[in-house]
Amino acid sequence: MRKVTRNELMSLEQYSAQRSAIRTHVMQHKQARRVAIGPHATLYFEDYTTIQYQVQEMLRAERIFESAEIDNEIAVYNPLIPDGRNWKATFMLEYEDVEQRRIALAGLVGIEQNVWVQVIGFPRVMAIADEDLDRNTEEKTSAVHFLRFELSPAMVVAAKEGAGIAMGIEHPNYHYVVSSVTEAQRAALVRDLD
Repeated sequence: MRKVTRNELMSLEQYSAQRSAIRTHVMQHKQARRVAIGPHATLYFEDYTTIQYQVQEMLRAERIFESAEIDNEIAVYNPLIPDGRNWKATFMLEYEDVEQRRIALAGLVGIEQNVWVQVIGFPRVMAIADEDLDRNTEEKTSAVHFLRFELSPAMVVAAKEGAGIAMGIEHPNYHYVVSSVTEAQRAALVRDLD
């Protein structure tokens, strides 16, 4: 799959001038790439467009314009782009109330290891979580994790041929299943596959 390169990024000035239109486009693009699993867990499936936007936003927020620093941001975010045989997602545990979030995160240690996807007709694929660094302590989990779901060649073919896609979480304190993603979500995910 295509990765972000420095020559595809805008200067801070160019990006500032076009940011509103770009943001509108990316937010629309992300809608079909967002899958809520229960009331407090969401998978945000990443791709080239979402990661290029994230890099541009980081460069803007941090006022980064030095070549080495730009290359560093690209190196940090490019691994989140799927490779054509997998799906990669930012997994977020979302609680508006700070105290409720603190209590929930303490009870959800290890949840990132219990997230799965399934191409209907095949076994579930468990998430490979937080390959960059461990985001848990013994007392609580992080509200943000990075997940990778590796698919077999047969799963890729079946998904491209129209098989449904299910997702879920099986944790003792959080158990929800999405028995079938929407057609828009399925189409967005299939575009990530070779």
